[in-house]
Amino acid sequence: MNLRRWFEEHSLRLLAIRDTPDAIAGGVAIGMFFGFTPLFGLKTVGAIILAWLTRSNILAAVLAGAMHDLVLPFMPFVYVWEYKLGYWMIFGEWPRRLSTIRVRLADWRNWITLLRGTTFLTVGKPLLLGSAVCAAPVAGLSFFITKFLVARHQRRKKAAAAPTQPV
Repeated sequence: MNLRRWFEEHSLRLLAIRDTPDAIAGGVAIGMFFGFTPLFGLKTVGAIILAWLTRSNILAAVLAGAMHDLVLPFMPFVYVWEYKLGYWMIFGEWPRRLSTIRVRLADWRNWITLLRGTTFLTVGKPLLLGSAVCAAPVAGLSFFITKFLVARHQRRKKAAAAPTQPV
C-alpha cells in the first residue's frame, strides 16, 4: 500500500471524529506518547486506559499509536538512543558499550524475568526513563498541532454547512 495514501486515510479518519478538538488532540498526544515506549503489546492498552482516564478521545489515541507504527523500522535506533539517555540521567554518564548487555527475545516476552531479574534493572529502567523523556515533547507538540488542525477543520465544516442568508 502507498504510504502517503495510508497516512491521508488515517488523518481523514482523525478529522472525522465527532468530539472536541481538545479531546481529539489529547488522544493523539497519548497515542504518540505510548508509541515511544518499549511496552510491547501494552502500548494500545495503556493508551486506551489513559485516554479514558483523562476523558480524551480513545479512537484518536489508537489511531495515533497506529500512525506511530510507521516508524517501526527505525525504532531499534530510537530505543538505543532512549536507553543511552535514560542511562545518562540515572547514572550521570553515558553507557560504555551497549553490546555488553545481552537481552534475549525470550526476556522481552517473559515480563516476569524482566521485572524480577537484572534485565529490568540494567536495561528497563533507563529505557523507560529515556522513552518518557523523548516522548513528552513529541506528545506535547502533537497535542498543539492536532488541536489547531482539528479546530480549523471543524470551523470550515461548520461554515460550509451553514445555510447562506439571502440578502
